[in-house]
Amino acid sequence: MNLRRYLIHFSSRNLPQVFTDVLVLGSGVAGLSAALEASERCDVLLATKGDLMDGCTGQAQGGIACALGEGDTPAQHFEDTVNVGAGLCDEEAVRILTEEAPARLRQLMELGVRFDRDGDSFSMAREGGHRRARILHARGDATGAAVESTLAARIRERPAVRVLEKTFCIDLITFEGECRGALIWHPVHGLMMVQAAQTVLATGGCGRLFRETTNPPVATGDGAATAYRAGAALRDLEFVQFHPTVLYVPGAARSLITESLRGDGALLRNRDGERFMPRYHPDAELAPRDTVSRCIAEEMKRTGHTHVYVDVRHKSRAYLRERFPTITELCDRFGLDISKDLIPVRPAAHYQIGGVAVDAMGRSTLPGLLACGEAASTGVHGANRLGSNSLLEGVVYGRRCGAQAAEACRSGKKWPAMKEMTSAPYEPAYSRLNIEDVSNSLRSLMWRSAGVERDGEGLAEALETITFWCHYVADREFKGPAGWELQNMLTLGRLMVSGAKEREESRGAHFRSDFPKPDEAWRRHIVVTNAAERMV
Repeated sequence: MNLRRYLIHFSSRNLPQVFTDVLVLGSGVAGLSAALEASERCDVLLATKGDLMDGCTGQAQGGIACALGEGDTPAQHFEDTVNVGAGLCDEEAVRILTEEAPARLRQLMELGVRFDRDGDSFSMAREGGHRRARILHARGDATGAAVESTLAARIRERPAVRVLEKTFCIDLITFEGECRGALIWHPVHGLMMVQAAQTVLATGGCGRLFRETTNPPVATGDGAATAYRAGAALRDLEFVQFHPTVLYVPGAARSLITESLRGDGALLRNRDGERFMPRYHPDAELAPRDTVSRCIAEEMKRTGHTHVYVDVRHKSRAYLRERFPTITELCDRFGLDISKDLIPVRPAAHYQIGGVAVDAMGRSTLPGLLACGEAASTGVHGANRLGSNSLLEGVVYGRRCGAQAAEACRSGKKWPAMKEMTSAPYEPAYSRLNIEDVSNSLRSLMWRSAGVERDGEGLAEALETITFWCHYVADREFKGPAGWELQNMLTLGRLMVSGAKEREESRGAHFRSDFPKPDEAWRRHIVVTNAAERMV
């Protein structure tokens, strides 16, 4: 199908021009880490869609995985990551992640992050797929907020960094085959063109594509969609991680119930009070996330119930308030005393494993464009992410992106002259469109057909439906973020469903009920560009 290169028409002659060495899009752990690193040698403009702390990082509860405990080693962390990745990890990328982890964690501590301790030692938790307790946490179950607030404070102290909040990246600007910055929109300042020698995409994931998700409203997959329109390659989009335990209270936002609870001894029970995980997997509640999610879905189907329960009633309220203050307070608001009451949970979309294909320094296939964090596909996670590797990946690869961008600027790659750019107006086929209705329909369709369990018939129906919606949404020119988000979600949703339909096997987070086993012939990646879709 024909896609528009730019979502809006514009003329560079009529737009305010902003110049910077490095443009960082996104303010989660990856974007903040990249901006900090680049700002040591370059001028940086950091633009973020919401407020500085509106993304997924601040909601991360579990912690950061790192081999700092007695007897633990980066080699063991490497092996656990590769095992969970189900044959699709880039082993060099994993080696970089696990070997650089201790230095990056110490760097976070030097910046002011205070990880919880038991006396003189770090307090470490264990999560599914990890052979050891190696998850560092801060403020109990508020690790993401502790890390993000510290990095944001350091960013605001840097004179070399300008911050633009509530700023939407509509499209990446390309000229002569290179990324030269971005077309951005601010509710007060309007449209602006940012010319940058290097652009770092750290816009997070796409959980809002699904009806059930832990992700905040900003997570609409904008980064991957804009990179696709600009010509960068995307990889592994069919792999989306569904977190098994998300608070299920009808009418309320789906809030994460951290895996660390299960690492601390919490059990999963069905509507009859039976502990069911030992029937499905020898590691029971500490099996990998994809396994636990599917087991919960199967148990819900078997019992005819809308959810299962996390049972942590063997812990005292005092202990739970100290170790898991976020969850305790959250459940209190719904009248649940988790030291006495079961916590109703079910799976929900949690993490975008695929994204913009990048190398070990974060460079995409489009010169001048780098990507890190959840928006990127570094190869670290393979087909399924090991718990608490996401914040770590943001720190390690965010720093690498920042260093690479700064080095490119230092080598003389500033703002090459661009001729005047224009994008012509586009006449839509339909004059009226209910954006909210299409968005809600898309999210329901994705959850139903491309959720925890998938099959060829449902994916084919979803692909046909989304393609039809694209025909009368993609050609419209919207005036604000709601419309641009919808266009991005449709673009990414179509690519995601297409990849899931093409991959006729089950591997990691991708489960096909009609092809329930891994197939060695499918031990490869699906890579897509706006010019062609191919497998390598």
